[in-house]
Amino acid sequence: MAFWRRNSYVEKERRVKANAQDYNDKFSYADNHIKTSKYNIFTFLPVNLFEQFQRVANAYFVVLLILQLIPVISSLSWFTTIVPLVLVLVITGVKDATDDYFRHKSDQQVNNRQSQVLIRGGLQNEKWMNVRVGDIIKLENNQFVAADILLLCSSEPYGLCYIETAELDGETNLKVRQALTVTSDLGDVPKLMDFDGEVICEPPNNKLDKFTGTLYWRDNKYSLDNDKMLLRGCVLRNTEWCFGMVIFAGLQTKLMQNCGRTQFKRTSIDKLMNTLVLWIFAFLICMGVILAVGNTIWETWVGRRFEVFLPWDEFHNSAVFSGFLTFWSYIIILNTVVPISLYVSVEVLRLGHSFFINWDQKMYYSQTDTAAEARTTTLNEELGQVEFIFSDKTGTLTQNIMIFSKCSINGQAYGDVYDEFGQKVEITEKTACVDFSFNPLSDRGFKFYDNGLVEAIKKEDPAVQEFFRLLALCHTVMPEEKSEGNLVYQAQSPDEGALVTAARNFGFVFRARTPETVTLWEMGRAVTYQLLAILDFNNVRKRMSVIVRTPQGQIKLYCKGADTIIFDRLDQSSEDLMYTTSEHLSEFAGEGLRTLALACKDLDEGYYDVWMKKLLFVSTVIENREDQLALLYDEIEQGMKLLGATAIEDKLQEGVPETIACLNLADIKIWVLTGDKLETAMNIGYSCNMLRDDMNEVFVISDHTLLEVQKQLRRAKEHILSLSRVSSQGNIEKTDMFTDDSVFEEAIIAEYALVISGHSLAHALEPQLEHMFLDLACLCKTVICCRVTPMQKAQVVELVRRHKGSVTLAVGDGANDVSMIKTAHIGVGISGQEGMQAVLASDYSFAQFRYLQRLLLVHGRWSYYRMCNFLGYFFYKNFAFTLVHFWYGFFCGFSAQTVYDQWFITLFNIVYTSLPVLAMGLFDQDVNDQNSLRYPSLYKPGQQNLLFNKRQFFLCTLHGMTTSFLLFFVPYWAFSVMVKEDGSVFSDQQAFSVTIATSLVTVVSVQIGLDTHYWTAVNHLFVWGSLIVYFAILFAMQSDGLFDIFPNNFPFIGTARNCLSEKSMWLVILLTTVVCVVPGLVVRFLRMDLFPTLTDKVRHLQQSRKKQGPQEQNLKRVRRTSSRRSAYAFAHQQGYGELITSGKNMKMSTVSSACTPERTSCGSNWIENMLKRKNEVSCMSQQTAGAPESSTRAKQTLMQQHTN
Repeated sequence: MAFWRRNSYVEKERRVKANAQDYNDKFSYADNHIKTSKYNIFTFLPVNLFEQFQRVANAYFVVLLILQLIPVISSLSWFTTIVPLVLVLVITGVKDATDDYFRHKSDQQVNNRQSQVLIRGGLQNEKWMNVRVGDIIKLENNQFVAADILLLCSSEPYGLCYIETAELDGETNLKVRQALTVTSDLGDVPKLMDFDGEVICEPPNNKLDKFTGTLYWRDNKYSLDNDKMLLRGCVLRNTEWCFGMVIFAGLQTKLMQNCGRTQFKRTSIDKLMNTLVLWIFAFLICMGVILAVGNTIWETWVGRRFEVFLPWDEFHNSAVFSGFLTFWSYIIILNTVVPISLYVSVEVLRLGHSFFINWDQKMYYSQTDTAAEARTTTLNEELGQVEFIFSDKTGTLTQNIMIFSKCSINGQAYGDVYDEFGQKVEITEKTACVDFSFNPLSDRGFKFYDNGLVEAIKKEDPAVQEFFRLLALCHTVMPEEKSEGNLVYQAQSPDEGALVTAARNFGFVFRARTPETVTLWEMGRAVTYQLLAILDFNNVRKRMSVIVRTPQGQIKLYCKGADTIIFDRLDQSSEDLMYTTSEHLSEFAGEGLRTLALACKDLDEGYYDVWMKKLLFVSTVIENREDQLALLYDEIEQGMKLLGATAIEDKLQEGVPETIACLNLADIKIWVLTGDKLETAMNIGYSCNMLRDDMNEVFVISDHTLLEVQKQLRRAKEHILSLSRVSSQGNIEKTDMFTDDSVFEEAIIAEYALVISGHSLAHALEPQLEHMFLDLACLCKTVICCRVTPMQKAQVVELVRRHKGSVTLAVGDGANDVSMIKTAHIGVGISGQEGMQAVLASDYSFAQFRYLQRLLLVHGRWSYYRMCNFLGYFFYKNFAFTLVHFWYGFFCGFSAQTVYDQWFITLFNIVYTSLPVLAMGLFDQDVNDQNSLRYPSLYKPGQQNLLFNKRQFFLCTLHGMTTSFLLFFVPYWAFSVMVKEDGSVFSDQQAFSVTIATSLVTVVSVQIGLDTHYWTAVNHLFVWGSLIVYFAILFAMQSDGLFDIFPNNFPFIGTARNCLSEKSMWLVILLTTVVCVVPGLVVRFLRMDLFPTLTDKVRHLQQSRKKQGPQEQNLKRVRRTSSRRSAYAFAHQQGYGELITSGKNMKMSTVSSACTPERTSCGSNWIENMLKRKNEVSCMSQQTAGAPESSTRAKQTLMQQHTN
């Protein structure tokens, strides 16, 4: 960063005073203006040129241009270098300016949003960029939060408000925030104008889930936490209005702190080309020195004989000085080994590849009218070399949509569809849905396919009715009826919304609630239950219960939760049903569904009264209140009767398991980095088949101390390496355990997975543990990091990028993924429901995760293949073209005389050979897209950088040097023995030049024809058209007419006509072409016949099947068979049960006035506890986080399935 941007003042704490702008200005806090662009109108030219001249070739051509401006050493015109150089700089600059223009446009759109700010006694509309720290702003429903603000008051009771944080964490479920009690009544402008509180808090940071501060007001101080803050990027929902005080603005908001810096990304081929240009420059120097020494020797021994009629210039008075000048002359002549047109062509190719991505209809998502977009044009070939993919979960792998899929009620499973023969039928889009027309309040978007469940409801089966009654009562969902029958549920999590919606469609409609009651619409009649207590969910209990009084006066407890927890609390009478239900749960879990057990209990009036008195007493205890409440809850939840189980599908995006399986076959490692809880992340891992029961081990790291994390990492690594070494070598001493671990990374056959929590990851990323963590992670087939912060995501990517040297790709959909996307070599944004922050920061974007498969295996592999072939051919043809001058130097007295006509030198790379190589670089395919997807192993050469590397460069240059040698000496030998038809000899240099030039154009055209595997009309036009254009220009430039007009510029008058009219000359050209091409053709034939690559085999197979037409890829979805239950409850946060029973989240008009004193007391304690615990992250117990036992079954990998 430049010195003028450095801020010597490090903020240790922030002091903000409301309605005191002069006071706040003293601290020079950032304003609310944001900037994600790289340039402005003043910095664009210097900064962009600086970035462009980081390419060694650009600097190299500037030096050549300077040399060409010196007449005494230049034998070529200066315009042959400056025109292409300026063209390259302008094209690249325009592209960079266009990209940055859209960033400016996006910034301007955000900065110009309107917000209502309290100024001079009234609310005024201000642009977001004019909002400053300390301002009090008003937000209205569905508005974005302009800055990080402290919530002061809202339209809801008790200062509550609801927000959606999709832009921050990708989650679309609502979250609750509450203002301090002392500020919650500041609901009108005069009171807010008088508010002069001062906040002292933490300095700006990137921790989205933490905030620490204190409000000082009226000689009192009040503790502030994240529960009181609304962060920039959130959206206000279901709240008419709220007021807040700006604490952090602009680039200092937590959202922007997590965005990371925009980096200048370059591909590995760009970096390699920089190295190769240095090599070529060194080679050029060597050739210049050899020819300069030759000139000195020649001038000393031979040249002095010609001084009589070719005297030296005044300053040119020695052979050594002549050699010095010759050195620079040859540097200019031979500079075409790296022509500037190479970089123009590379930019054109990248632009073309980007358009192919944008135009690909198979990556277009019609439901949202979203096409794939290459937002940068510089990274396309890097897409063909990816080894690590870092993916977010919510919104990227999943749709964040929960669907009630199946259930088990009283031992009967529902949800599957059977045909008339009793065979299970796969459910597709064409499968007929259940008709819910009998229920006028049903949700039309709900789909279920088993008619048996509807029939059971219509028959008024008591068990089925009790099942759905539980789902309609036992939850913390808030209903909103916008019009008669138009119900909208606001759920704490999508899981709860799915369950309540299912009950609604099957005739048990949750209609309304108050702190005291829950009203259902049961099969067309209203039924109101008195809500006596909510025993809320947390991560230790893994269940929630409600106690209600039925209209008949009976007291009932309804409970739902993890099956292992519920089964331990069942009455003995449910034992047989438990075994049946357990079998159903195993089937549901085997399909990757998130399961949940349901139970109920009838309570005696006397027992309930005694228990409630205990509850009221424990609710007032100060010490160990939560533990005592848990014991009391557990007491009443014993001896329950099992009702059944539910199975919810956490709906993956279409094609996710198949895409992951295909990418795994391509040897791409996929790491999931998510902010979700450990169990939720593992559930999705199983659903995606990233985790499977036939894996040898799933290591779960979830400790909180550095020492414990170190022990777990070491133990897991020792386990993998010891098993691998013992299986291959027998028993080995433990002291040799970690020697040469990298050798074993490629040789591990067993499959392992690593799941690590955010707390443990923080320690694992410490310098003393990062190598151990990375080694273990790379030994595992699957890595899942859960509960990670946005900055931790970037740190994980940076760790792999720094130490593995592999190409990394990060894919996400929310603002919490931006830093990860910017850190990776390639950033991909999913344009979904969670906003556009990730897309705006990405290099590529599309609508569905499954398109990543086509982006990498088709477009990425093709781009890499085409670029490598293009570079190899380009260096070959230019060495063949340029080094003829080197051989000619030994026969022209090392005088820096060019072999070719100057116009041929100028036009060779621009006209004669530019279009054929561009056509090959744009359209060539080794195999088609179907086979690229069908055989993912074709992707591996790119990862190993096999198609273009230093070795391949050496072979290309050797081929070019050999061709240049033959191009010179075959015509040279022929001219020495050949005569014209009239008996005269070919002795003129111009005829020799035309022969070599024609042979060169013919040879490189034939060679590109042999190198092209996929011919299009464009390829034919450019290859044969370039040959025709060459001869047309050759005869035109050597015609009498041009010589008469420009005698000094076109000296080769009539040479082409005289030379090419001789049959023997065409024989020489043919002989030269055959001698240059055939050896390479023989080598290629022998290699393909004796040592065929996978690409050769697939291409041969493709050609043999060409008559059968294209075949669609058929990667079958692999269903997981598992005994592992994935309970939905694990995905929950601390519940909102106490908030509901307190009535604080409801409008005043809906709160019952008949609340008893005892009830009010109990409610106040619940709300107090909830507010303390609502956003705390409960840690998994060691038993829950334990890894599943190793499977003893024989493992059949996806590759084996694919091969078979």
